[in-house]
Formats: sequence, C-alpha cells, structure tokens
Amino acid sequence: MASTPTPRAYQVVLDAIEDDLRSGKLKLGSQLPGERALAEQHGISRASVRDAIRILDVMGVVRTSTGSGPNSGAVVISNPAAGISQALRLHVAAKGIEVSEIVESRILLETWAAQIQPRDPQYAQQVIARTAVLIMRMDDPELSREEFHRIDAEFHVLLASMSGNAVVSTMMESLRNAISDYVAAAIPNDEEWQPIVKVLRRQHKAIHHAYANGHRERAAQMLEEHITWFYGQTR
Repeated sequence: MASTPTPRAYQVVLDAIEDDLRSGKLKLGSQLPGERALAEQHGISRASVRDAIRILDVMGVVRTSTGSGPNSGAVVISNPAAGISQALRLHVAAKGIEVSEIVESRILLETWAAQIQPRDPQYAQQVIARTAVLIMRMDDPELSREEFHRIDAEFHVLLASMSGNAVVSTMMESLRNAISDYVAAAIPNDEEWQPIVKVLRRQHKAIHHAYANGHRERAAQMLEEHITWFYGQTR
C-alpha cells in the first residue's frame, strides 16, 4: 500500500494563516508574527517559516519588507492577480497551457462582463471617464509599444471591472499578464507594429463608444472581434 506523503513543514504555517484570515484574527494590514515566533509556535525551523512567507509573497497574500515598525516584516495584503499571473505564465512556458486557451478564456470573461449591467452606476461612469483618457493617451504617436500594451491592459481590466465581480477583474488582469511577453515578442519591429496599432486604436474607440452609450451586447461583440483579430496578428 502506498504511504501518504508527509506534508512539507511550511504547509503548517500556510494552513494556520488561512485559518486566522477566515476567523478574522488576521486582517488586511495585519503584521504576521516574526520568524522566530512562528517557528516556535508550530514547532518547525525558521527556514521552513521563510519558505511559507516566500510562498505567501508570491501568491500576493503578504508584502515583505526589512526594517522595523508596523510596515516591516510580512504584512497581509490582497493582490490575487500577482500569484495567478505568475502561475499561469509558468504553465504557459511549460506548455501545459496554450496561449490560445488563455485568449479563449479572456474572450469568455470580457464578453460576459460587457453584457452585465454595472452594479454601481456611479463607478461605471468613473470608468467611462477614465478609459476615455486612456484612449487619448494611446493616440500619442510617440508612445512606445511597451507603454501602449500597459495602457491597453488597464483599459480592458477597467471595463471588465464595471461588472462589479472582483474574481472576473482579477482573472482578467492575470490572463493578460500571463501572455503579455509572448504577444510583445510576436511583433518584432515597429514597421509591423504601426499598421496594427492603427486598427487597435479604432477598435478601442468603438468599444468605448458602445460602453458609454449602454450598448452592452454590441460592446461584447466588438470585444470578441477585437481580441480575436489582435491575437490573429501575433501568430
């Protein structure tokens, strides 16, 4: 009979912190106990505690810093997109997940979010105003490709956030970050980039217009066409 693998020592710390978050003992902004205290509390080495803290840092659950004071050490935050993005990027690199599957998932999320009536109309208006500014910035002919992609990502994530679903917003940011390098590398020079960016600008403006005028189904349709077209250029 196969034996059950022994849990790694750091898992004890991860489980304990999860329990403390659920119970409310730890909250956003809480500082975790020091390495020595956690090691003594759980009967493990400080090296195992450090492993646990590194994992939580990568997962976007804590932020670590040196020094002393309330913001030093490991402080509880919530940045779920960081951990999901990193995991997806590694799996894409390992060929366990295909870029095309990321694209399909992104279409699914964005078109769903586009058709949902905003939970907070006031926030939705703020997003419309903010994305209008982003469109103007993307029109700058001196804008680098890297900066265009960054603003483009913010544009899409903001529009999806109007649904009011934090998981959708997080996944949107993660999916885009997971393949951003692959997309950038697929367009090797500015000569090939210029005709593409002209189309992207027109598409962004049309999508924004549909959102601003409450044409939700039209916005969803244009988003799917936009995403499909763009990734077709990067193959």
